[in-house]
Amino acid sequence: MKSTPLLPTEYNSYFKGYLDKVTTTSLMDSLQLGLDRTVALFESIPPEREDYRYKVGKWTPRDILQHIIDTERVFTYRALQFARGTDVVLQGFDQNEFAANSCANSRTLEDMLVEYRSVRKSTLQFAKSCSQDILVRRGVVGDSPLSVRAALYIVCGHEIHHCEIIRERYL
Repeated sequence: MKSTPLLPTEYNSYFKGYLDKVTTTSLMDSLQLGLDRTVALFESIPPEREDYRYKVGKWTPRDILQHIIDTERVFTYRALQFARGTDVVLQGFDQNEFAANSCANSRTLEDMLVEYRSVRKSTLQFAKSCSQDILVRRGVVGDSPLSVRAALYIVCGHEIHHCEIIRERYL
């Protein structure tokens, strides 16, 4: 539940599952809690599990962390576009294409966590800069509406989703 619940007209129903995972009412608290929990989780992954795939074709923990980072960048960019009032229709992105071209598995988790922290701190500063009026501004991604606040809450719920998968299938 959010302090002011998101309306179904603020996001594509595809993202409802992610949004339902966010239980804190404050966007800033959700982002900060995600930062703390995600860093702790990825720091707890033993080195011998960093290349683990629970099934052929599935991502490694490093792939997942890079996916979390990339998705946060994409959704925060969307939020920025709409916050600034641009009248553009943004396109979706292919997460599998991003993953295939990320080189995540040639990096250390330690290095990736530096990047993750930097991205999240930037997202926190952006969210902090948004007034309530800005947070409810909307734009279009593909053919679906997206508000600034929904984009930022999706970042939180998406991260929770992937951290649950790490705990359930990788540790």
